[in-house]
Amino acid sequence: MLHRTFIALGALVLISGAAFAADVKMAPPPAPYEKASKLVKLPDFVPGLGTLYIDPKTLPYGPYLAYDHNSKLVSTIYMIPLKDMTSQKKIEDLHPPGGEVVNVELYYNAGHPGVPEPHYHIVLWHVEGGDKLVAK
Repeated sequence: MLHRTFIALGALVLISGAAFAADVKMAPPPAPYEKASKLVKLPDFVPGLGTLYIDPKTLPYGPYLAYDHNSKLVSTIYMIPLKDMTSQKKIEDLHPPGGEVVNVELYYNAGHPGVPEPHYHIVLWHVEGGDKLVAK
């Protein structure tokens, strides 16, 4: 059941991508977004994710806007608690502020500063090869 949910979620996001929002294309994004490293104990650049910005009101779920070393938006990330997935909670309104989505990744995380409980990262990539741009 969980596998089918991930497939449906990925297809929905790929189909619903819109044009890039000009105001979030480059870092720093406008208010209410703030650098995640100033809100929680994270480094300024998280290898594999990039430099993260979030609206503090949407912590811990997101959307997090992720930028590469050149301040270009590469992905939008949501962090969904495992308990929400296993309870089959409806996950909706994953509208990436960054616009068009070219690839979707889902992976488990046991917890980290800012989101200490087990959760899934839903990474909506806006550029091909974005994962390589934030690898280190």
